[in-house]
Amino acid sequence: MPQRIAIVGAGTIGPDIGYYLKSAIPDLTLVLVDVAPAALERAVARIEGYVEKGLARRKLTEQQAVQVRRNLVTTQDYAAMAECDWVLEAATENLELKRKIFRDIEAVVRPDALITSNTSSLPASRLFGDLTHKQRTTVTHFFAPAFRNPAVEVVDWEHGDPEVLDYLRWLFCTTGKVPLVTADALCFMLDRVFDNWCNEAGHLLDRASASEVDSVAADYVHAGPFFVLNLARGNPIIVETNTLQMEEGAHYRPAPIFGSVDVWKTTAPGERVTVTPDTETAVRDRLLGILFSQTVDILDRDIGSPADLNLGCRLALGFKQGPLDLMRSLGDAEVGRILERFARERPGMPTAARDLAAYRECRRVVLVDGLDGVKVLTIRRPQALNALDDEVTDELLGVIRQFEHDPAVRGFVVVGYGPRAFCAGADIGRFPEMLGSLNDCVQYSRDCSRLLVHLDRMTKPVVAALNGMALGGGVELALRCRGIVATRDAWLQFPEVTLGIAPGIGGMVVPYRRWPQAASVFHDMLRLGRKLDATRAHALGVIDALVDPQDDLIASAVSRVGELADTASSAADLDGPVEIPAPPELDDGAFGKRPLSREVIGIIDRAVAAAAKADGLEAALEIGYAAFGATACTEAAREGVTAFLEKRRPDFARTG
Repeated sequence: MPQRIAIVGAGTIGPDIGYYLKSAIPDLTLVLVDVAPAALERAVARIEGYVEKGLARRKLTEQQAVQVRRNLVTTQDYAAMAECDWVLEAATENLELKRKIFRDIEAVVRPDALITSNTSSLPASRLFGDLTHKQRTTVTHFFAPAFRNPAVEVVDWEHGDPEVLDYLRWLFCTTGKVPLVTADALCFMLDRVFDNWCNEAGHLLDRASASEVDSVAADYVHAGPFFVLNLARGNPIIVETNTLQMEEGAHYRPAPIFGSVDVWKTTAPGERVTVTPDTETAVRDRLLGILFSQTVDILDRDIGSPADLNLGCRLALGFKQGPLDLMRSLGDAEVGRILERFARERPGMPTAARDLAAYRECRRVVLVDGLDGVKVLTIRRPQALNALDDEVTDELLGVIRQFEHDPAVRGFVVVGYGPRAFCAGADIGRFPEMLGSLNDCVQYSRDCSRLLVHLDRMTKPVVAALNGMALGGGVELALRCRGIVATRDAWLQFPEVTLGIAPGIGGMVVPYRRWPQAASVFHDMLRLGRKLDATRAHALGVIDALVDPQDDLIASAVSRVGELADTASSAADLDGPVEIPAPPELDDGAFGKRPLSREVIGIIDRAVAAAAKADGLEAALEIGYAAFGATACTEAAREGVTAFLEKRRPDFARTG
C-alpha cells in the first residue's frame, strides 16, 4: 500500500478522491496541492463534512474518523510531493495546463513514484508524452461521487509499464473500487457512452422536451440525461468532449443547444410526464441507437472488454442493465432494427461490424485467471456483494465444464471480488412470485443446485477462498467445495431463517455429513441465523487454512488445490446416514432481539433430522429441497421476504 499520496487540484473531484483514499488506506498521509488557498480550505471542509456525515450515519467509527482527519496536509508548494509514492492530478480539463503540471510534478518526485491523471477524455499519450519516466504514468479516471462510486477506469497505453497497470488494479480492488481497463482512446470507454448518450438527448430536442426525454430514458437509467447534466453542471463538458471526439468525424458534433442553456426543465428520478406513443418510440430508438452504436464501436476497436463495458455502464453511469444485457433481452432482430434506424438518422455513426450475437455472447460476471495450473474463478458482482444468480451459476459451471477434463488444469479456486464478500447469498428478486407454490419452490431449489451437484461429482478439487462474508447460498457454495481457505476476518452465516425460509440448496444436509462434529454449531446457524467466524470454523475443521488479510489468499487456495489434487474424493463419500445430536429446545431468550418463526424452525429441524438418516446424498438433498418449498408456503415466508424488500423488520409474532 502507498504510504504518502498527493492530489493536485482541490476542486470537487480531488477532495472526494482524497476522502476515499484516506478511508481505505490505514495511516495514509494525504497531501492536497492547489495554487489557491481558498480551494484548499474548501477541500478540507468538504472532507470534514464527509467525516461528520459518516459518523452521524454510523458508516464511520470514531477510530476511522481519527484516521481520516490525521496526516492531512494542504500546500501550494510542489516540493511537498517529493517523497510521495503516488501523485494524482485532478485539475481542470485543459491539456496544456495538465502537461505543465506533470512536468512540474516529475521535477520533484522520485523516479519510481506513480503519476496518474483523473482526466475523463484526454489520452495518456497527449498528457505524458514529453515526460522522462513515462512508464510509471497512466490515467485513473474516477466517477462522481468519487468516494462512493466504485468504478475507476485505468488506461492501458503504449508507454505504460504493465506492472503499474496490474498494481493499480490490485490497489483499487483491495480498497473497494472496481478498476475497468480501457485503451488510450479519446474519452476512453465509459465517457464515450455517457457523453454521446447526453449529446444525443440534446439532438432529440427538436422532437421532444427535456422532461419527455428523461421520462423515456427512465426505463433504462436511474436518472435521465438532462437531470444528470443539471446535477453535474455538465453542459460544457458535453461540448468539450464531443468536440474532442470530432477528430473521429463530424457526426460527433455537440448539439448546438448545449451552448445556450444553463439549467434544463426536466423531471426528477421516479417522476414522469406523459409522452405520446410516436414521440416515445422516436426517443427510445434514438437513445438505444446511440447506446448500441457506441457499444459495438468500443468492442470492435478493443477500447474495453465486453465484461468491463457491461459492468461499468451499471456502476459508473447508472444504467439498470448493461448494454450487452439489454441487447440480449431485446433480441437480435430488434437491436438490428434500432441500429438500422439510427444509421439512417445519424449517418456516420458507428454500426455493427459483426453479427450481433458476437457482441452479446460473452462471460459477464466471472473472471477467469490461471495460476500454477489452477483456474481461479472470481465472482464479480460488486453491486450485489457477489450474490448468486442464474448467470453466476451458469458461468461458473460453464468454466468448470470447459476445463475439468483438461490434463493441464489441476483444479479450481472460487473467490469473490473485492475485500468485503465471497458471496452474499442468492438474489431474492424471484422469491415473491414463487411464494405459496410448493412445486415451483422445490423445483427452484433443484435448479439452483445444478452447480453444487456438479461439484459433488467432480474428481478435480475445487477450493473456496473466502475473502469476506459468505451468506446463505454463498455458504452453501463454499461448503460444497473440496476445501476452504479464508482470511481471518471472514465469516459465514445462514440468514434465511430471518426471512422466514430455510436454506434451499443443501445447507441443511451437506454440513452435517462433512463435519458431524460441528452439528451443534450448524444447528445454531440454521435455526437462529448465528454467525460463524473463520477462526472458530478453522478450529472445527470446516476451514482448512487461515491467512491474514494482507497475505495472499489466492496463493494459499492454489496451494490447497495442489494438496487435494492427489486425494480421491467423490459424492459417494457423503452417502450413508450420519449421527448428529438433536437440536435443543428453544425458549424465548434464545432469539434475542430478533424474533423468528417457530413454524419455520420446526420445518428446518425435521428436515435436518430426516436428511441425516437418509441413505444417500441425493435422497438427503431432496429432503432439503422439499423443506425449502414447505417454508416458502408459510405466512412467515411471505412476511419475511416482504419485510426484506421493504427494508423493515419482519413481524413473525403474528405469523407463527
